[in-house]
Amino acid sequence: MADDHDVPVPQHAVIVGVVPDQPARVLREAARYAKLFGAPLIVTHVDVSRFVTYEDPDGYVHSAPIDIDIAIGEAQLKVVTDAAEAALAGSGVAWSVRQLVGDPAIAIKQLAQQAQAQLIVVGTRRRGFGESIREFFTGSVAARLAHRQSRPILVVPLQEPAADDEPLWPEGPEG
Repeated sequence: MADDHDVPVPQHAVIVGVVPDQPARVLREAARYAKLFGAPLIVTHVDVSRFVTYEDPDGYVHSAPIDIDIAIGEAQLKVVTDAAEAALAGSGVAWSVRQLVGDPAIAIKQLAQQAQAQLIVVGTRRRGFGESIREFFTGSVAARLAHRQSRPILVVPLQEPAADDEPLWPEGPEG
C-alpha cells in the first residue's frame, strides 16, 4: 500500500471508522451508503498507540509511538485491510484504506474535513464493564464526533440491542 501522504484523499467520500475484529456489518452499511451517494468509501483505522508530534503545512502528519513496538499498529492495519477486502468484495464501491493516528474522534474529524465527507459511519462499542468505564470517562467516538463537527454520523449497532428493562452496564461490586 502506498504511503497515505502520497495518495490524495478522495473527495465527497463516505468515511467508515474500523477497528480490528469489528463485525463486517459496519463496513457493509458504510458501503451501502457510499453506493447510494455514488461516493467513494474511505476505510479508516486510527492507531491509538501513536500520537501526532507535528503536522506539516501541506497536511502531512508526523507521529511517534507511545510504545516502542510500532508493529502493533501495522498488524491492526493489516487486519482491518483484510476485513475490508472480504466485506467489500463485489460491492461495486470504490474504496481505499487510510491509517490515522491519535485520538479517533479528532483524527476522523480532520479526515472528514479533508475529504469533504458526506457521511461518517462508526460502530457502537460492545456492551461490557471495561468498555463502559472507558466510554464514561472519554465518551464514545460517535458522541465526540457529533459534538465536534457538523457532518452526519451513522452509528451501526454491533450486537443485538439491549432490552428496554436490561441495564446497559453491569452492576459493580457494590451493586
